[in-house]
Amino acid sequence: MKMQYKNENITIHWHQSQCIHAGVCVKSLPNVYNPKEQPWVKIENASSEELTAQIDKCPSGALSYTLNKNKDK
Repeated sequence: MKMQYKNENITIHWHQSQCIHAGVCVKSLPNVYNPKEQPWVKIENASSEELTAQIDKCPSGALSYTLNKNKDK
């Protein structure tokens, strides 16, 4: 299963079948990732920079992201 979570700047992709449950996401950003809640990803609780830095550390690649083209600077 593939899930997407997005805001105006970034879209997070979660590939459940790739997840090895290492917990890097939960330990790094517990205000964003909480597997006991639905939805388990609360993208609004971190900046896009914090999210991309954490996702880049996902050991399995289950979390990835794309930057949305309509991003205003």
